Amino acid sequence: MQNQLEMLRIFKAVAESANFKEASIRLGISPQSVTRAIKELEERVGEPLFYRSTRNTTITEFGKQMALKSEGVIEQVDALFQLNQHTHAPKAIEGSVKITMPSTFGRQYLLPALTAFAKEYPNIQLDLRFSDLIDNVVADQMDIGVRIGFFSNNRNVARRVNEIKFHIVGAPALIEKTGIPNQVNDLCGMPYTGLIDQNTGRMWPWSFANEPDCFPSAPAFITDDIEAELAAVLAGVGYSQLPDAICKKYIQNGQLVSVLADQAPAPWGIYVYRPQRGPVAERVRVVFDYLAKTLSEIKFG
Repeated sequence: MQNQLEMLRIFKAVAESANFKEASIRLGISPQSVTRAIKELEERVGEPLFYRSTRNTTITEFGKQMALKSEGVIEQVDALFQLNQHTHAPKAIEGSVKITMPSTFGRQYLLPALTAFAKEYPNIQLDLRFSDLIDNVVADQMDIGVRIGFFSNNRNVARRVNEIKFHIVGAPALIEKTGIPNQVNDLCGMPYTGLIDQNTGRMWPWSFANEPDCFPSAPAFITDDIEAELAAVLAGVGYSQLPDAICKKYIQNGQLVSVLADQAPAPWGIYVYRPQRGPVAERVRVVFDYLAKTLSEIKFG
């Protein structure tokens, strides 16, 4: 029964991933282990669950039905154990958990949730580090990291839990002055802002759906702080490409206007990750699962 449940967990991870390799990274196991589990599960049910190619894995119609049914089974089993943990674990689990996260995003979306967690688990000491640098959780001795962007480091156990979309935005006063850009090239002749990537010291490029990436060459305003960039955009200094996590509410209340919506780039993933270093302490697992659940439930804007 335990082996069957584990196979279902692996199957669910593959169903939610682009391919077997991505699923293996999320689960912290080898791609070979994922392949073996799916093959054995297919043999047991007597039906193919996925169509495989060199780049992608597509779930079959039978697989979709099984995914829906298996999710309920897994949730029921998890709920059974969580009931026991909720009754006994908060006071029993203790120790320090170090977490690194992006500065603005962490303060806005994670800090309130983690302070609530600290009240429920008073014996777990949360050590929060806010930084926009890409952290090495092993070298920096962090237990858990939260990252926005792309994740391919297979030395970590990573779970993609949500995504960030991007908008090109400008203040109404700026649009009245410059007119609405109808194509990407129009932006070049209009004032815009530039954000410095603290990891490289260079400005972040602007990405588009159907155009090459563009590196700002003459921005009207430059900063290495996204909140400062947002303030400049709200003041009408220039156009900017901003994540919905910080700009969506201003679009909704009319303080910013989204332009060139058809050129929005592919969303970035939000990941919760931890290093692969043997058995996971219960306190780390509890915080990891809590962060993953919290982030997955966020509706930006």
